[in-house]
Amino acid sequence: MTLDARRVAFLVAANTALAPFAIDAYLPAMPALAASVGASIHHTELSISLFLLGFALGQLCGGPLSDRLGRRPVLLTGLVIFLLASLMILRVDALSELLAWRFVQALGGGACVVNSAAIVRDCFSGREAAKVMSTMAMILMLAPLVAPAVGSGLLYLADWWLIFVFLAAYAAFLLWLMGTRLPETRAADAPVASPRQVLRNYASVLRHREGMGYVFSVAATFSGMFAFITASPFLYMTHYGVSPAIYPLLFGANVVVMALSNRVNIRLLRRRTPQQNMRLGLGVQFGVALCLVALVATGRDSLVTVVPLIMLFMGMVGLITPNAIASLLEHFSHMSATATALLGCVQFSCGALAGVVVSAFEIDSAWPMVLTMLSVSLAGNLALRGLVGRAGREGAASTPG
Repeated sequence: MTLDARRVAFLVAANTALAPFAIDAYLPAMPALAASVGASIHHTELSISLFLLGFALGQLCGGPLSDRLGRRPVLLTGLVIFLLASLMILRVDALSELLAWRFVQALGGGACVVNSAAIVRDCFSGREAAKVMSTMAMILMLAPLVAPAVGSGLLYLADWWLIFVFLAAYAAFLLWLMGTRLPETRAADAPVASPRQVLRNYASVLRHREGMGYVFSVAATFSGMFAFITASPFLYMTHYGVSPAIYPLLFGANVVVMALSNRVNIRLLRRRTPQQNMRLGLGVQFGVALCLVALVATGRDSLVTVVPLIMLFMGMVGLITPNAIASLLEHFSHMSATATALLGCVQFSCGALAGVVVSAFEIDSAWPMVLTMLSVSLAGNLALRGLVGRAGREGAASTPG
């Protein structure tokens, strides 16, 4: 089987879409799910944070295994775990059971999705890798755009359990697709790391100043995004009184802007470095977070004022994430899955922490969300300028035009 850029982008996008479907499809059903397991909506929202934590650990374990055993075995095993856990969630009747099986489901999902960036890096490098990742991300944007609408429709047809039947079916589809259409992309003669070498590989990424700048920049952006995602069922449906049918439209508007920013990113890469695009995206996010805090502080927050700003904040993910991943893997092409696993672990752990901060205190206002978004966007800007700064400026100086 041959792999061109479009085919790689489609396959890894279909694979990576598992995560946004698993997270976003059940958001419209959060009130119904909370009632079913006998918990408050805020406590049920913790299932998002626990999923992110399990996803992080799944990547941390799956990445080194992928570099050692190959992409296909780890990817397919992760899909089987995700599929079985999705079916077990159909039987839960308590919050503790829901949290436990969401964690197991996330372990499989993390081991599966960690291979996506590594597959791209196996086949491409440099600006080409960044462009493929942007194309992949643009295709991937369809998942969070469609997922809440799918969840809302399934909730209307039956109840929250039908959403997890859908997730199991999607995992089964991926098992067939990846099993029949994806060859092994890891080079047969690539060095195999021992467990001790794996730890040394992780340590080498942690000690790499510029690399950690990219890791923390993505983690900060991801944390801001999941501060919103975790808060959105309460904020939109309870606080602002939006119906479950309208919620997917407001949620999907963010994804449209993210998809557009990915197109903008591809065009900007013709004359700008990935680091310059990251600076732009993080700067815009910080400005938007300041505006959101000001709106809440003055009591002027409403759907009309908050939704456009959140759309802009979320849209900047398209300028930050693909460039950060491609830049990170330029330094660790020999252990791309391990580097991606560490990135994913930090990214999803920070997202889980942001979700806990937003939901754990059960504050019935937008304050937890907007303060978290402001804090993490500030941290992302400081990380990029403090850890990547010199490399980013040197890259800009060497870029023509």
